[in-house]
Amino acid sequence: MYRGFNPFDADDPAAMSYMARSGMMRGPAMRRFDEYFRCYPIIMAPGPERPYLNYGSKIILPPSSLQKISQMHVQWPLMMELVNGEKESQTHAGVLEFVAEEGRAYIPQWMMQTLRLDVGDMIQIKSTSLALAQMVKLQPQSTNFLDISDPKAVLEKAFRNFATLTKGDVFNFSYNDEVYDVAVLEVKPETEKMGVCMIETDVSVEFAPPVGYVEPQKGSGTSTPRSTKGGLPVGGMMHPQGTMAQSINYDAIAPNATTAAAGARAVSSHFLNEGHKLNAKKGAKAPTPKPTTPVAGASSHTVPAPQRRTNGPMPLRLPPNKLFFGYEIKPVKTDADKQEEKEKASKPHFAGQGQTLRGAVKRKGEGDDKGKAPEKKPDEGRRMDGRNA
Repeated sequence: MYRGFNPFDADDPAAMSYMARSGMMRGPAMRRFDEYFRCYPIIMAPGPERPYLNYGSKIILPPSSLQKISQMHVQWPLMMELVNGEKESQTHAGVLEFVAEEGRAYIPQWMMQTLRLDVGDMIQIKSTSLALAQMVKLQPQSTNFLDISDPKAVLEKAFRNFATLTKGDVFNFSYNDEVYDVAVLEVKPETEKMGVCMIETDVSVEFAPPVGYVEPQKGSGTSTPRSTKGGLPVGGMMHPQGTMAQSINYDAIAPNATTAAAGARAVSSHFLNEGHKLNAKKGAKAPTPKPTTPVAGASSHTVPAPQRRTNGPMPLRLPPNKLFFGYEIKPVKTDADKQEEKEKASKPHFAGQGQTLRGAVKRKGEGDDKGKAPEKKPDEGRRMDGRNA
């Protein structure tokens, strides 16, 4: 039968913890919690598997530890100092649960590595108090950390499992199925314990360059990589056209090429480019007709192919910000362009008066006579015999 919570029940560890926090316990203050345990990885803790507990700074202690802590005047939230006296190393942690077997303490794997502990080694755990963190300086242990697009949001989520951070710790967290190791280089405020509390505080985070990171060297202003041998770029000399363009003589057959335009006009015309006389003079040299289709290698702008030093096809090297599509890109005609072409097509192609190609040749004085009317002579008398009067 449920009796409810009784804060004065001495057999209830929760009630003893409540009395300790509220200051209701009477009598002299007892010494701080200080016990020895055999440490094990937190992945071996009783209960269901919780791998996310490995990426935090909280430990699991036995129930007897809670009973002892409840009889002491300790600062809450509860902070513990973990000491490996044999290796002279220490760190700090919070307490997650009191469900471990008696004599055992389960701690995260990265904490065991920081303290240089093996499974089953003895560890000293003491209660302590830490100041709230103001600033921590971190150093990623791999350049893979630079692949994280938003490290601030990722660390905010990761720090939810951390109660403390200590200078010299190398903790880790999981993100996108990958584990990242991060070292703590500096903490503020600085104290003799070199640890800070990460619970309910605003922390300023600074980053040092990751281990193995190399500053990129400033180039010469071009995006083309260059090799150290003879000042030549990797892959050979750079040409305005690649081997594909050279093999098909793209410079000659490009739409904007002079030879290609001339050949297109010749094909669309009914006449050849040059006229030929039928009655050519003897001894005159007949002009050699020029081919309308360009011949590979005949262009004056063709760049000689570089010497091949390796087997296989040569790389297609183009200047920066240029792509080879084979032909020029023509934009799609819009409705306004189509309407303009339609208006031009509807206009008459010829205007003005028609004229004959062959006109009659005017003779001298003929034009003036035709324009004048014949003059009438005055009537003259005539004789019967035909003589003039």
